[in-house]
Amino acid sequence: MKVVKMVVVAVAVLMICAAPVFAQAPPNTSYSFAGGGIGAGYGFGRIGSAALESMARQPEVAGRVGTNMLIIAALLEGATFFSLIVCILVNSPTTRPV
Repeated sequence: MKVVKMVVVAVAVLMICAAPVFAQAPPNTSYSFAGGGIGAGYGFGRIGSAALESMARQPEVAGRVGTNMLIIAALLEGATFFSLIVCILVNSPTTRPV
Protein backbone atom coordinates (compact mmCIF):
# COMPACT_ATOMS: atom_id res chain seq x y z
CA MET A 1 0.00 0.00 0.00
CA LYS A 2 2.90 2.35 0.73
CA VAL A 3 4.30 1.77 -2.74
CA VAL A 4 0.97 2.67 -4.36
CA LYS A 5 0.75 5.87 -2.34
CA MET A 6 4.33 6.77 -3.26
CA VAL A 7 3.67 6.17 -6.95
CA VAL A 8 0.50 8.27 -6.86
CA VAL A 9 2.34 11.14 -5.14
CA ALA A 10 5.22 10.89 -7.62
CA VAL A 11 2.85 10.99 -10.60
CA ALA A 12 0.98 13.95 -9.12
CA VAL A 13 4.19 15.90 -8.55
CA LEU A 14 5.39 15.04 -12.05
CA MET A 15 2.13 16.23 -13.63
CA ILE A 16 2.18 19.48 -11.65
CA CYS A 17 5.81 20.18 -12.56
CA ALA A 18 5.30 19.24 -16.20
CA ALA A 19 2.31 21.53 -16.76
CA PRO A 20 4.39 24.43 -18.17
CA VAL A 21 5.97 22.07 -20.72
CA PHE A 22 2.57 21.32 -22.19
CA ALA A 23 1.52 24.97 -22.34
CA GLN A 24 0.81 26.29 -25.80
CA ALA A 25 3.60 28.35 -27.33
CA PRO A 26 2.86 31.81 -28.71
CA PRO A 27 2.36 31.97 -32.49
CA ASN A 28 5.46 32.05 -34.73
CA THR A 29 7.77 30.70 -32.04
CA SER A 30 9.39 27.36 -31.50
CA TYR A 31 10.69 25.63 -28.43
CA SER A 32 13.08 22.74 -28.12
CA PHE A 33 14.61 23.06 -24.66
CA ALA A 34 12.80 20.05 -23.16
CA GLY A 35 14.55 17.43 -25.30
CA GLY A 36 18.03 18.21 -24.01
CA GLY A 37 16.94 18.22 -20.39
CA ILE A 38 15.02 14.98 -20.69
CA GLY A 39 17.91 13.28 -22.47
CA ALA A 40 20.42 14.49 -19.90
CA GLY A 41 18.26 13.32 -17.01
CA TYR A 42 17.85 9.91 -18.59
CA GLY A 43 21.59 9.69 -19.25
CA PHE A 44 22.53 10.64 -15.69
CA GLY A 45 20.06 8.10 -14.35
CA ARG A 46 21.51 5.35 -16.51
CA ILE A 47 25.08 6.26 -15.55
CA GLY A 48 24.27 6.24 -11.84
CA SER A 49 22.29 3.02 -11.90
CA ALA A 50 24.92 1.15 -13.92
CA ALA A 51 27.75 2.40 -11.70
CA LEU A 52 25.96 1.47 -8.49
CA GLU A 53 25.07 -1.94 -9.83
CA SER A 54 28.67 -2.63 -10.84
CA MET A 55 29.94 -1.40 -7.46
CA ALA A 56 27.51 -3.71 -5.70
CA ARG A 57 28.66 -6.68 -7.75
CA GLN A 58 32.39 -5.99 -7.38
CA PRO A 59 33.14 -3.76 -4.38
CA GLU A 60 36.90 -3.99 -4.94
CA VAL A 61 36.71 -1.87 -8.13
CA ALA A 62 34.39 0.77 -6.69
CA GLY A 63 37.07 3.48 -6.83
CA ARG A 64 37.78 3.01 -10.52
CA VAL A 65 34.09 2.74 -11.38
CA GLY A 66 33.35 5.95 -9.46
CA THR A 67 36.12 7.80 -11.29
CA ASN A 68 34.94 6.57 -14.67
CA MET A 69 31.36 7.48 -13.77
CA LEU A 70 32.41 11.05 -12.98
CA ILE A 71 34.31 11.35 -16.27
CA ILE A 72 31.32 10.10 -18.26
CA ALA A 73 28.97 12.39 -16.34
CA ALA A 74 31.23 15.37 -17.14
CA LEU A 75 31.14 14.49 -20.84
CA LEU A 76 27.37 14.18 -20.70
CA GLU A 77 27.12 17.54 -18.95
CA GLY A 78 29.22 19.12 -21.71
CA ALA A 79 26.97 17.66 -24.38
CA THR A 80 23.93 18.96 -22.48
CA PHE A 81 25.38 22.48 -22.33
CA PHE A 82 26.16 22.31 -26.04
CA SER A 83 22.57 21.28 -26.86
CA LEU A 84 21.26 24.08 -24.64
CA ILE A 85 23.42 26.64 -26.46
CA VAL A 86 22.24 25.32 -29.83
CA CYS A 87 18.61 25.56 -28.69
CA ILE A 88 19.14 29.14 -27.53
CA LEU A 89 20.77 30.10 -30.82
CA VAL A 90 18.07 28.43 -32.90
CA ASN A 91 15.26 30.06 -30.92
CA SER A 92 16.80 33.52 -30.63
CA PRO A 93 15.03 36.23 -32.57
CA THR A 94 17.29 37.51 -35.31
CA THR A 95 16.73 39.96 -38.09
CA ARG A 96 17.04 38.32 -41.44
CA PRO A 97 17.62 40.25 -44.65
CA VAL A 98 14.61 40.29 -46.93
